[in-house]
Amino acid sequence: MTKTEISTKNITVPNGDLQIAAYLAQPASPGQFPAVIVIQEIFGVNSHIREVTERIAKEGYVAIAPAIYQRQAPGFETGYTPEAIKIGREYKEKTTASELLGDIQATIDYLKTLPSVKQQGFGCIGFCFGGHVAYLAATLPEIKATASFYGAGIATQTPGGGTPTIARTADIKGTLYAFFGNRDPSIPLKQVDQIAAELQKHHISHRIFRYNADHGFFCDHRGSYDATAAADSWMQVKQLFHQQLQPA
Repeated sequence: MTKTEISTKNITVPNGDLQIAAYLAQPASPGQFPAVIVIQEIFGVNSHIREVTERIAKEGYVAIAPAIYQRQAPGFETGYTPEAIKIGREYKEKTTASELLGDIQATIDYLKTLPSVKQQGFGCIGFCFGGHVAYLAATLPEIKATASFYGAGIATQTPGGGTPTIARTADIKGTLYAFFGNRDPSIPLKQVDQIAAELQKHHISHRIFRYNADHGFFCDHRGSYDATAAADSWMQVKQLFHQQLQPA
């Protein structure tokens, strides 16, 4: 199958006084396309996240990756060293659920100003900390499809403190796919079971995928990359977005 030619650029998303840096990728041909928000790991909008954004655009979507650390560390991006993990976690601890949701809503509002974007609902995909944030973002009314990859802490905490994010499950309006590695030390299997039970309890359209893989299995920049799990999960993501967002 021939992939769509795309164009990319760095833009800013206004959210009140805050200007959020973001990476935008979209089909180069004229037309209107569904839009997907890509939520970074703790490592910023780095080369991996830009590559994911481009992959989604090549499937026929407008894709955007906002910098969710804009308040904490403008321009931050890094690789996957132990020092980078330490710094990225420090910035993560300074985020709050309300600010993250506000920034994602601002990103949706920005997308709605683009003539290339369909207005009938939006998708969201997030990895690592972004997987947790994607679960939060799924509660926004205009999010129709969410792919949450190995988001730690959903069952036990929320950014900035307070009631764990899992308590917001009833507010999810669209379809959510969640992807976990059975060998991920940051997400005990019991917590995955809790998430699955809560989604079922509130009759949320969802699927849970469990792979014999470690944390970060989708990222081919990491030592924990698992080609089999990455390929299958990408196929599931494409199916989710195709069914719920209906690209041309």
